Amino acid sequence: MKKIKYAIEMGGAYTCIYVNGEGLALKEPTLIAAEPTEDGYKVIAMGNDAKKIAGKTKENVEIFTPMVYGDHSNFEYSVILLKHFLEKVGFKPLQDNAIFVVPCGLSAKEKENILNVCDAANLGQVYLIPSVMCSCLGQGRNIDNSKVNMVVDIGGTGTEIAVINMSNILKGATLGIGGKSIDASIVNFLAYTQQLVIGLSTAEVLKNEVGSLYTNDTLNMEITGVDAQTKSPKAVVIFSNDLRQAIEPFFNEIVRAIDTTINSLPPEIVADIINNKILLCGGCSKIQGLDDYLKKNLKYPVEISEDVDNITILGAGKLLSDSHLLSSIIKNV
Repeated sequence: MKKIKYAIEMGGAYTCIYVNGEGLALKEPTLIAAEPTEDGYKVIAMGNDAKKIAGKTKENVEIFTPMVYGDHSNFEYSVILLKHFLEKVGFKPLQDNAIFVVPCGLSAKEKENILNVCDAANLGQVYLIPSVMCSCLGQGRNIDNSKVNMVVDIGGTGTEIAVINMSNILKGATLGIGGKSIDASIVNFLAYTQQLVIGLSTAEVLKNEVGSLYTNDTLNMEITGVDAQTKSPKAVVIFSNDLRQAIEPFFNEIVRAIDTTINSLPPEIVADIINNKILLCGGCSKIQGLDDYLKKNLKYPVEISEDVDNITILGAGKLLSDSHLLSSIIKNV
């Protein structure tokens, strides 16, 4: 196997690039801002710069994530964004090889789409590695033995559930719900209950600052939006306990999916999962009260990663220096 320099995670929320021997070199939002011109669309900002202007620019400017779970309907923009990020870390076109972190359960066509983007971005040899395996490694767990691990990764655009042993995914499921789904739910919830119109960026801030699954949380935050009827500015204090109505249904669905997955497994595997605990990671694992909520609603023990945001890319970084384990994983995916 040729020497691999980069581990790349181009997720629905953030893109991370880990450089072999250096560490995490880049973490920026997976965003592009583009405006229409006579010849099509012109890219005006990417990554951090696109995030800064979200909700603050002309109405005809679109700010979007071009890569979502292997769906490359915006192939051209996926390539532009990946090239932009690679240039920032000193990438050498057609020379540097990479592992590319992907959701488990992608179809052959979705994997081909990702490899086509990598090829168009002038990467060398590229290997696709399931993100859930990287998450296990990032947590310091061994995935190359007979002990079974279960991972639940609640990301920006989706949630992955996987059961792993011997560098292989025994069972996996992908739910199309994640942080951005919750943001959209908050927008709709406030429009319905408060007649307040806000953007997704404000909803994300609300979720991160006062979003909570505690039933008696008193956190609150004042936000300013637009009155749905008068179209004038309107300030409202939002309480966690009210916001929970927009958030909790998503976690109820995730709990049901975990139960369904475990109920389909043999007793020996379930015993391993109980002994090792279910590993929970991904940005939405930071929501307040999640541990308490899971204890009440899930009958299996859970370990929430201490570094939910970076666990996956750090695990991918570990693979760069372990060619034996990497070869083992590549054989099974």
